[in-house]
Amino acid sequence: MDGTLIDSTAGVVGAWNVFKETYPHIDVQNILSSSHGVRTVDNLRKFCEIEDPVKLENEAVRFETAIVDTSKEEGRKGIVLLPGVAKLLAELSPARHLPKPRWAICTSATRAYATSALQIAGIPIPDVFVTAEDVTKGKPFPEPYLLGAEKCGVDPKACIVFEDAPSGIRSGHAAGCMTVGLLTTHSREQLESAEPDYIVQNMNSVAVQLIDQGVQVTICTED
Repeated sequence: MDGTLIDSTAGVVGAWNVFKETYPHIDVQNILSSSHGVRTVDNLRKFCEIEDPVKLENEAVRFETAIVDTSKEEGRKGIVLLPGVAKLLAELSPARHLPKPRWAICTSATRAYATSALQIAGIPIPDVFVTAEDVTKGKPFPEPYLLGAEKCGVDPKACIVFEDAPSGIRSGHAAGCMTVGLLTTHSREQLESAEPDYIVQNMNSVAVQLIDQGVQVTICTED
């Protein structure tokens, strides 16, 4: 979701700066370079060294609330759609009237934050919506995409995963899905380390068409 459909970087930076006031030992720049695509609870456990499950859950809520609250502070641009997403959603919109879901969002964010962020960006909540609370092990483990495929009623091998972070690409691969890396938050070298099947700049390089068997996806690579 973040980095594939929407850009919430402004709020994420703001949230980590807020948390540095409580956890002064954290290195925000180091965190920003390695935390994307990972569940908030896992990042807070790792970087803020929070082990108590109740505190961890409460701090995760506080962190994701701070993403929204700080996203427009100090001249920041807020939570916005990434290039090509509006076109892609328009192409997928007829699928909402079909009996079987044709696409899903599998995010490391909590349901509360993900719902809020999507609404701010103007993205409808899909019929299949897998969030941090729905899985025991988040990305890079395969559980998020295995669950998404199950809820769509399809074999993971028939799914295409779009990801901007190495952890998400590894999650998709581990689930048996084809993976497409987007150069929206990481360098080509970072994405290549996770070995996606394709790499494109953003969703402008992707077109979809609904067909009887599912969704036909066209990917325009630079190669």
